[in-house]
Amino acid sequence: MGLLTKERDIVIPGEALAEGLDFLPGENTYREGEQIYSKVLGLVTVSGHVLKITPLAGPYIPKPGDRIIGKVIDITMSGWRVDTGTAYSALLNVKDATTRFVRKDEDLSKLIAIGDYVVVTIIKVTSQNLIDVSMREPGCSPLPGGRIIKINCQKVPRVIGKQGSMISLIKQKTGCEITVGQNGLIGIKGTPAGELTAVRAIRIIEEKAHQDGLTDKIQQFLEQK
Repeated sequence: MGLLTKERDIVIPGEALAEGLDFLPGENTYREGEQIYSKVLGLVTVSGHVLKITPLAGPYIPKPGDRIIGKVIDITMSGWRVDTGTAYSALLNVKDATTRFVRKDEDLSKLIAIGDYVVVTIIKVTSQNLIDVSMREPGCSPLPGGRIIKINCQKVPRVIGKQGSMISLIKQKTGCEITVGQNGLIGIKGTPAGELTAVRAIRIIEEKAHQDGLTDKIQQFLEQK
């Protein structure tokens, strides 16, 4: 009876994680009889008596409250259509993009142009997967140039680190401004050398997300630069 796996173990769908009623099924797990099983391929997290799995693969699923980076792909009468990196685009309404008054006949491309990247917060996802986003939340704005890279969205928590420790380390050592979207898009702006080092560090994290001691490895990599 008890745990059949341990923290940070990699498990496959259908693998038994715990036996008995001492543990509760959390995200991406389910109970059948006395046992808790994994729904996905991922990493085990034991949080008190709750078992959760962080998936190692799979597409981004938009959720209200998520802060994402999107690319403006169209301008409509009422705002902008934004590519979210999923099968569904989002609508950024004029009233959710700026606090200032916008005239009916104003050229919206002067505010945000097609091809621009924006940091937005998802405010609504309907059952038909219509997504509304806002730029009036803290930390949201158009991205000021630099480069955009895409990583597996399931690795975003590792890139950010506990209490933002990993991303703070990369910012500090490279001097770059870095914005991480929960959909796996990351904006990086700094010197050409700083941007390149930040991209390399993030790619190492993406590749080795399941390994222990990752912060130390990244620190060593950044100090060698």
